[in-house]
Amino acid sequence: MKTAEDVESYLLRIGVTYEQLKPGIWLLKMDGTDNFVISIAGPVVVFRVKVMDLPRNDREGLFLTLLSLNTSEMVHGAFGLESDAVVIVHALELENLDLNEFQAVIDDISMAISKQYPVLAHWSARGGAPGAATAHT
Repeated sequence: MKTAEDVESYLLRIGVTYEQLKPGIWLLKMDGTDNFVISIAGPVVVFRVKVMDLPRNDREGLFLTLLSLNTSEMVHGAFGLESDAVVIVHALELENLDLNEFQAVIDDISMAISKQYPVLAHWSARGGAPGAATAHT
């Protein structure tokens, strides 16, 4: 059975800078995002990035855009809503986790943030870059 040590080993092998916040939770330090969190929740490894705060206006337009992006642009994971934020999330079974799959999810989420910035910036409540930490993170 895979463990938190396997996840940390994968982080070391792919060469990403990270901070272990507590056992089973890592904060990745990557270009373009400063709130990429990987955590173990029971038998699942969860990848999560807060993209932006929800705007006060034109939420319907944003929601339609996010649903469209989920079907056309996201290979792994999906855009979703968490409290008052737009997030990208993906989950993998810890037991079957391998390095290639782990790397593919990180790459897919990172690419989605950078590629979709021009689309999502229209709705950014702060005007900041998606993936940047906010006071509400």
